[in-house]
Formats: sequence, C-alpha cells, structure tokens
Amino acid sequence: MQLLYKRNLDETLSRLGSLYRREASDRIFAAIDVPCRALEEFAAKYPHGQCDYPDMAERVRFWDDLFRERAAVEDDSMPAAYLSECDQGLYGGLLGGDVRFMADPATGWISSMVPPILNDWSEFDRLQFAAPENIWWQRYNEQLRAFTDASLGKWGISHFILIDSLNFVFELLGATKTYLSLDENPEMVRRAIDFGFDLNVRVQEQFFGSVPSLEGGTFSNFAQWMPGRIVSESLDPFHMTSVAYFERWGREPAERIMNHFDGGVIHIHANGRHLLEAAATLRGLKAILLLDDRGFPTAFESVEQLKPRAGDVPISLFAPYESFCDALEHHALPGGVLYQVRGAPDADAANRLMDRVRAYRAS
Repeated sequence: MQLLYKRNLDETLSRLGSLYRREASDRIFAAIDVPCRALEEFAAKYPHGQCDYPDMAERVRFWDDLFRERAAVEDDSMPAAYLSECDQGLYGGLLGGDVRFMADPATGWISSMVPPILNDWSEFDRLQFAAPENIWWQRYNEQLRAFTDASLGKWGISHFILIDSLNFVFELLGATKTYLSLDENPEMVRRAIDFGFDLNVRVQEQFFGSVPSLEGGTFSNFAQWMPGRIVSESLDPFHMTSVAYFERWGREPAERIMNHFDGGVIHIHANGRHLLEAAATLRGLKAILLLDDRGFPTAFESVEQLKPRAGDVPISLFAPYESFCDALEHHALPGGVLYQVRGAPDADAANRLMDRVRAYRAS
C-alpha cells in the first residue's frame, strides 16, 4: 500500500517498527513540523475558544490541505488525522451529556468536552447508551465514513483518546466528587469504571472496524504508526495523586483495556512525571508521550534524566528546532526517542536534518 502524502512510507514503517519492537535504543527518530498555510487559514477563521459543531467536509479539507503541504517532508511522521471532535465529549454525549466544542488555532483541532453528567451517585443507574438512536453515535459514524472516504490512498486516521477509568468518572461527576468518592464510595467508582470500560470498548471497536489499517497497524497522533490495534490511554487523573493511588485505581483499568486490544500508548503531563517508573511497567504499553506544562522544565530539557526512568519503553517528546539541532551537533540525544521537532523553517531544512537523524547513533 502507498500513501500519496507520504513519499518515504516504506522507510518510515521500517524505522517506526524497529522503534516499537524496542530494537532501536541507539537510534533517534524525528517528526519535524514546518509552517503550513492550512494552519494559518484555520487560525484566521477560528480564534481560541468555544465554537459550534463543525462541518465534516470542512474538517476533511483541512486535514487534506495540511498533509498535502507536508508531503515534501520525508521524516518519521505519518499523515494521520486526529478525530478531535470525538475527543472527550463523545463518551459523555453518548450518555446524554451536553457536548461543547473548543477551537485551538495552534493545532487546527476542534475538540470536545462535557460538563459533569450526574449530580450525584443516586442518578448512576439511569445511565444508558441507546445506539443507534443517539445523535452523537450517529455523528461519530458519519465522521468515520467521511474521513475514511476522503483519506483513502492519501493519509490515515489516528486512534483517539480513551475516556475510561477515573477519566470516565470525571465525566460523570467532575474531578472533586470523583476523588472524594475513592474513599467515600469506592464500590460506585468500581461500577462506573466497569461501565466506562464497556462503553470505551464499544467506541473503539467501532473505530477499528470502520477505519482502514496500514500494514496491520494503527496510525497515532502520539506515536505516528504502531503494529496492531493500539489504543490511546490517559492517566491524567492520577497526575494529582500519589503513585499508590495509581497502583490501586489506575493500573488495572489501563492494563485491562490495553490488553483487550493489542496494546496502548499513554501520555504523561509534566505534573505527572512522578508516575513514570510505575506507568512504564504497564502490561501492554507500547510507548509514552511526555508532554510539557508551564512551570516545569520541558521534557526535552530533561530527556537525559527521563529516558532512563522509562526503561526500554520508547518515548516521544517535543523539541524546539534550534535546540534539537544543537543537541544533535553535540551528540547529546538519548536513543529510543521520537523527537517531535517544532519550528523548522521549511521542508528543505527538515529533510537535511533528517539525513543527520538517520545517521545518528547514541553513545
């Protein structure tokens, strides 16, 4: 299979495959961002803030324009559209929640969330998912069809985030009531986690049954492409807890859903880095994306300390173009890492940089 907007597809699949088989601990990988008119046009139309549910034909055009522009960059990235409209809000919407949308001009995403669905646990037993009548189930399937039809032979469709475990309880009650319930009403939390597991499996099975795979693998906004049916898990609620709470409440749900499929990727924000060693031992884990947050050193600045804490699990992180080039020049980049490089001036500069990335071997 070939993709019109990925010229070095075979090489990229080979390189990414070696990374996620954990056979590339001495090599580095790079997905290099360059300026794109599609993003500029999106930002001109959508300021940061709430917006209406978007037109799917318009969203398809955005991704197609973006990947057509990026096709000249022969890096380790894959052209994979992210279904941000189905982000967090889809799961709550399937249960009758009030789905709201937010535009992010920096990424071109229109993402979704819901306010808490329940007032308290007394309302839990009224929850039901009535497919196919539910409007958000219908819109989800319409988007899958629209993106699949438009992308064939040109670009792929990334997996999107799970909202299971305590993330799902957040959608039901909000964060504060969820944390209190861990001690005050643990049996209801467990019931909600089981309900959320079933709902997430339904949503993700629909995704994998509708979206074409590539060489039996999954496109990923975090990891680009990985062999198998791979889901995208979130540990965000445990960033505000101890490791002990993660072990008690977070490990089993994450491992359960990862191993229902062929594995999973996770992301960890800067305020959750205390979880890194524990999270790296999750059964079924394929890779970790380390995100940056205000008030913390960036993952790139700390990569020499963070990578050993993840063991042999491949990690991904964001790196400024100039800083990445400087570290490359000084041979200071740990291997087994996918560096998402931001701020390259153009495709020619990105491709010259990739020549050095492919030749690099970590000490």
